Amino acid sequence: MTNSNIFNPANSPVYTQLTNTFSSPGIESTPEGGAAAAGSSFILTTGSVSVGAGLNLLLQVVNATSSGRTLYVSRISGGATAAATLIVYSGGTITGGTTPAPVNTLLGNANASVMTTRQNTSTLTGTSTSLLSIPLTAGMYWLNLNGSIIVPPGQTLTISVGTGSQTAAINLSWWEF
Repeated sequence: MTNSNIFNPANSPVYTQLTNTFSSPGIESTPEGGAAAAGSSFILTTGSVSVGAGLNLLLQVVNATSSGRTLYVSRISGGATAAATLIVYSGGTITGGTTPAPVNTLLGNANASVMTTRQNTSTLTGTSTSLLSIPLTAGMYWLNLNGSIIVPPGQTLTISVGTGSQTAAINLSWWEF
């Protein structure tokens, strides 16, 4: 069968039907876009924070054992006014600080995240495992994860930018189902 076309031979083309037409277009979206449209996408920001010498800017999301949802990290972004290291941890403990509220990215939607949050400028304590460690230069950073880090119920995700005397920011985007 040399030189024979197995599929779609010239004398007998394969039948096709156009299903994505101008009058009836198909719509594609990323998982993040679908979650945002469903009111299940959230963003959490530290804002610009002054970080003292020898300290880290820490942002943490805790998924309670009884939450019934799983968190899928979409992206981590932010900035720093001096060279620093961005470290993403599984686990860890942040003592003190504040509990910033996640914002639904479907503006005006009343769905709230079930995650518990904590933010502080300090040093991470407790048991943690480093997932990512990225040296940063002064300026902005943007890390697309597209759901590749998953935080199931009973797990904690912590982000650290530091150490050093600087102003820094962390923005964490995720969707949950």
